Amino acid sequence: MPYESMQQPVAPDTPHRIYLQPIAAPSILGLYALAGGVFVVSTNMAHWYGSSETMLLLIPFVVFFGGLAQFLAGMWAYKARDGLATVLHGMWGSFFMGYSLLYLVFEFGRTAVPVPTTALFPDIGVCFIVLAAITWVIAGAAAAESRSLTSTMVLLAAGATLAAIGLLAGADALTVIAGWVLFVSSLFAWYTASALLLEDACGREIWGLGKSKRMKEAPQVMTGIGEPGVIHGQA
Repeated sequence: MPYESMQQPVAPDTPHRIYLQPIAAPSILGLYALAGGVFVVSTNMAHWYGSSETMLLLIPFVVFFGGLAQFLAGMWAYKARDGLATVLHGMWGSFFMGYSLLYLVFEFGRTAVPVPTTALFPDIGVCFIVLAAITWVIAGAAAAESRSLTSTMVLLAAGATLAAIGLLAGADALTVIAGWVLFVSSLFAWYTASALLLEDACGREIWGLGKSKRMKEAPQVMTGIGEPGVIHGQA
């Protein structure tokens, strides 16, 4: 029997019930996870602290906070139909998990750790090239949402770019500068996440995000009795 013939006609005045699934803005979690992961890795990269065993001690935090939590935020952002947040958190969350796995490989002696007296580490440098290239595009896309998110992405992309050059060229001073730039990006990520959280809790903007005109004029689904609706993006 043809599929079309199985469809029952519905009268125009037949009432319909729509079920809406509630979902919080995933980038609140994602940006906090990004801030935490980048803060820990960047301050170590900037030589604020650390020894040969530091990364092993940091692995649990980097894997679960900067990696898994952020990756999950990216998948929830996919459900919220936010492509920018999906790519941002999915990519950086995956990077942090892979970065930590590499140091576990070092620890179990499967491969040698690069000589610490030089900054030459082209294997990770190539990874930062990929991160920088994608993050620069994210920064451009973020301009359509808010100045706060754009600033975070520009600093993140710039830090990744400097890290790539420093690790590929063996320039320790440049790697240290990259650590400082990434550290500042973590502060911006923390601010943006906090602004989103306060807005979500209070129902109005408390800390300025510098929203674009498009985001200010975007239609909102009001939360009432029952299940709140799901809006496009995380305005």
